[in-house]
Amino acid sequence: YRRGVFKFRPHHANYLIATRTYRPNDAPYVPYRDLADGDTKLSKAELAFQLSFKMKMIEQAFGKPIDLWFGYTQNSYWQAANHDASSPFRETNYQPEIMAITPLHAQVGGVDLRFAGLGFVHQSNGQSGSLSRSWNRVYAQLGVEKEGFSATARVWKRLSESDDDNPDIVDYMGHGDLALAYRREGHIYSSTLRYNFHTDKGAIQAGWAFPLAGNLKGYAQAFAGYGQSLIDYNYFQRSVGFGVLGTF
Repeated sequence: YRRGVFKFRPHHANYLIATRTYRPNDAPYVPYRDLADGDTKLSKAELAFQLSFKMKMIEQAFGKPIDLWFGYTQNSYWQAANHDASSPFRETNYQPEIMAITPLHAQVGGVDLRFAGLGFVHQSNGQSGSLSRSWNRVYAQLGVEKEGFSATARVWKRLSESDDDNPDIVDYMGHGDLALAYRREGHIYSSTLRYNFHTDKGAIQAGWAFPLAGNLKGYAQAFAGYGQSLIDYNYFQRSVGFGVLGTF
């Protein structure tokens, strides 16, 4: 966290995978298929990629041990083999965020406390009408490490909006998440969990990255739950994917 400002660094994972979804969500697109006078359905197979970076904007803001960061993550889901539907991008989610991070240098029970912070994040899919999805959140986070194991916990509060496309999104996306990772001999085992205890809904995503060449790793990913993408925030899905992940 002390490597200077205005330098691009990885934020979340950067990957490209070929996926298979067991229950594609056709429902959001039904009115548009009817207007097009067609009965084309979504393919179970698609390409998914995530691009994610962060950049420190200000180091030790206001003379305090607080760094201000900008982050950006984009997820896209491409129906590349769905030639009947002209191979559309089914969904793209855009997620800019601002973070205030305090590096920590302490231990609790043998666990290293690495950082704590606050953030604001906007997430939307850039669509209009009945396909529009978006929400804004503020969150607090804490990161810890121990012998190759790392964990980042976040709790968030959704901000109210005058024009709300998805008023029940918290029922499915919960009030926080927990990201876990374990690194050993070039392998990275990861998982992210979300759960709403009031609605009994959530999601789990698990990943395994293994060495290929240099900064390029093979990558396997599995997902089960709600909210893999914004258009599917209230739709239960299971998917598996295989591809490559970059570690830069």
